[in-house]
Amino acid sequence: MWIIAAVLTMLCFGINNMIFKVTSGKGLSKVHMQFFFYLVAFILMLGYGIVAGFASFNGLTIVLGAIIGILNANGNIQMSKAFEKGPASLTSPLISTNTVIPILSAALIFHEHITLIQWVGIMIMLASAAVIQYVPGSGVKMDYKPWMYRVLLSIGSFGVLGVLMKTSSHLHIDSINTLFCMYGGGAAYLMINSLMMKEKWQQTELKFGTIIGCFSVVGYSSYFFALETGVASIVFPIVSLSCLVVVLSSCWLYKERLKSYQVIGVISALVGIVLTKI
Repeated sequence: MWIIAAVLTMLCFGINNMIFKVTSGKGLSKVHMQFFFYLVAFILMLGYGIVAGFASFNGLTIVLGAIIGILNANGNIQMSKAFEKGPASLTSPLISTNTVIPILSAALIFHEHITLIQWVGIMIMLASAAVIQYVPGSGVKMDYKPWMYRVLLSIGSFGVLGVLMKTSSHLHIDSINTLFCMYGGGAAYLMINSLMMKEKWQQTELKFGTIIGCFSVVGYSSYFFALETGVASIVFPIVSLSCLVVVLSSCWLYKERLKSYQVIGVISALVGIVLTKI
């Protein structure tokens, strides 16, 4: 079941990333869209918690959840700024390497046992994620130092986020409580960012933010379930394959054609998932 949960997380994250791609260049604020999706997700988790019942809150749950929410929001913000400073063909594959951080932490800190063939599958999935996203370009211009700075901040944010999510599961903190604090903390962080940036609010941002928020709740709920019941070192690279959804959706929506190396990347990614189950 945890493999299915990890794949469901991959699909939800991929759909959300595709929505961000579709709405790019249309004058919509990424910060505002994220704020609305955090706010909608916060309300959904509040409603679910009231009906199902929250576990007891403590300082660690509140702080850990809020930090996870802030890291996720900051990672997305830094990634969007990195796209403005350098080529997406390099930015996406580089940021996808953040998965290595939680994978190593799961093996070294939490002492997860990974067989040799599973390590092969993990490496294949990571390489596939980078290959699928790569788009070769020539003569691209970049503002190197600001670009690399944003890339490193995004890698750090997403990487530490994964470690903290595994830590939350390892400490048996109720996932509903963590998600409630995550969305609440992230929404507060994004509101502060919005006040500083002073961007104009648009109704379309609310519409797309609501859709993203619904997928986010399903995705992160599945994510925590996969981490609590499965092997984190395998869950993380499966989730990183959310780029598959973006690439395949682009082919469908924009009639883009997969390049030969992307086809190989898709096939090898599926092979990697199979190997992790042997």
